[in-house]
Amino acid sequence: MSELVCKNISKAYKKKKVLHGIDLTIEQGKIYGLIGRNGAGKTTLLSVMTAQNPATGGEVILDGMPVWENQQALEHLCFSRELNTLSILGPNSVKVKEYLMMARMYYPNWDREMEKRLVERFDLNVKKRISKLSKGMLSMVTIIVALASKADITILDEPVAGLDVVARTDFYQLLMEEHVNSGRTFIISTHIIEEAANVFEEVIFLKDGMILLKENTQELLERAVHVSGLAGEVDAACEGLTIHHVENIGRSKGVTVLLSAGQQLHPGHDVTVQPVSLQNLFVALCGREA
Repeated sequence: MSELVCKNISKAYKKKKVLHGIDLTIEQGKIYGLIGRNGAGKTTLLSVMTAQNPATGGEVILDGMPVWENQQALEHLCFSRELNTLSILGPNSVKVKEYLMMARMYYPNWDREMEKRLVERFDLNVKKRISKLSKGMLSMVTIIVALASKADITILDEPVAGLDVVARTDFYQLLMEEHVNSGRTFIISTHIIEEAANVFEEVIFLKDGMILLKENTQELLERAVHVSGLAGEVDAACEGLTIHHVENIGRSKGVTVLLSAGQQLHPGHDVTVQPVSLQNLFVALCGREA
């Protein structure tokens, strides 16, 4: 498989429009980070991309095949999302081992040996019922399903929710190992941005149901700078440039600038220029304006 393409995807629930004309191409063999605020439409977009939710308009194509109601295409996709213990099957829900057995039947390329290794690595009690698992254990189940599915394009929605820092580090190591060994495509949606930034080859910012940007992570961060100093000096250094997230403190000022190709700050001004982390860039572009 090579490309998953969203063509002018829109989604509305009654009168509320959640996605607005999404055009997006997911290329083979990359790890993508999908980042957006709560309510930006991330989970809705991912569910439409994997045919778990019908689009109101537009189409999702996998290597020339429509994804919707197409088993041949769906066999190459896995969307592993947060489990809701209240809705999965009620208080008498299945045991972990039964849930994994169902996943084994659903995904044609399931790796049983990987499933066993991950269960042991996470020290997961497979005899427990899904409804009785802690939030961290629920995340472990979703990670096992995602990795063991061996799906060409694998999507994880908030995979590290509830995991402590050691388990999160372990997950990203497992993800990188699997990516290197298999060449699979991964899309990770997460609110814990900074520790995942080095994993993302490309990053997608989603804002108000629209794609704000999709770019190589390193190239994006090389274009972003934080400029601070006396307000007049900052204004002069950034004249004509697009600035974001203005911070005024007395006579001083700080701004985030995302430079386009060939652009640079105006020289000769007494300002401090610092690199911007992916998390701070996201806040600057998608946070509430001052």
